[in-house]
Amino acid sequence: MKDYIKLLKKSPLAMVGTVLVILFLFVALFAPMLAPYDPIKQDLNNILQPPSKEHPFGTDTLGRDILSRIIYGARISLIVGVLVVTISSIIGIVAGLISGFFGGYIDLIIMRITDLFLSFPALILAMAIAGALGPSLTNTMIAISLVWWPPYARLIRGQVLTVKHKEFVEAATALGQSNLRIMFTHVLPNSLTPAIIQATMDLGAVILTAAGLSFIGFGAQPPTPEWGSMISLGRNYFLKQWWLATFPGLAILITVVGFNLLGDGIRDLLDPRIRRELKEA
Repeated sequence: MKDYIKLLKKSPLAMVGTVLVILFLFVALFAPMLAPYDPIKQDLNNILQPPSKEHPFGTDTLGRDILSRIIYGARISLIVGVLVVTISSIIGIVAGLISGFFGGYIDLIIMRITDLFLSFPALILAMAIAGALGPSLTNTMIAISLVWWPPYARLIRGQVLTVKHKEFVEAATALGQSNLRIMFTHVLPNSLTPAIIQATMDLGAVILTAAGLSFIGFGAQPPTPEWGSMISLGRNYFLKQWWLATFPGLAILITVVGFNLLGDGIRDLLDPRIRRELKEA
């Protein structure tokens, strides 16, 4: 923690990313207390009202308060981001660990499957899977998780190929420890750094991808207050009722930028050279 505070003092962008992510987490966790209105309650007497004192971000086509919907949308985005990154990283880490540790035909099969997934754009493949499963937020998370694991598999495999030849791994093998124990006790803990950095930066990308799928109708369904579906609703009114799509779009932009900057900061913190410089400072 002390090293990260030192890094924040040296890197304004990492500090901005940390602040933005903390703000996003605060809004998501305390949404019921922060939202001034019920996000799904309709008020047909106040449809398409511009930003005002009563509704700082205006209202939508059903009179729902956009600020309240954005605040609750942060909670949905957080759930989607955390669940998808957790599931996909576990799949990728296990696949990469097995592939790198055992090598041979196991490595060949797993890496060819990984290459097959990587040969398709993640968003297009996620669209195909989500379309086959049916439009819903749960199916969207499943679809993204199924296409997001290959980078983790490649990262972990590369690390494992290096770590498994270290002296402490050879010593554990000589002591007669099982492959399973060696993999999860000695190899994996020393191979996780790139995956941690990737996961932090992927949170923003996953939120953006989920919003994209909701925008085209594969993700969250009405009346769920999800940022992508809010933009989809507002695109038809953008020239006159600009606030419908602008504020949810800004929420996505700020969140994605925050996680990217935070990921850069964590990457710098875990860099041995920079950590050495911070300790010497």
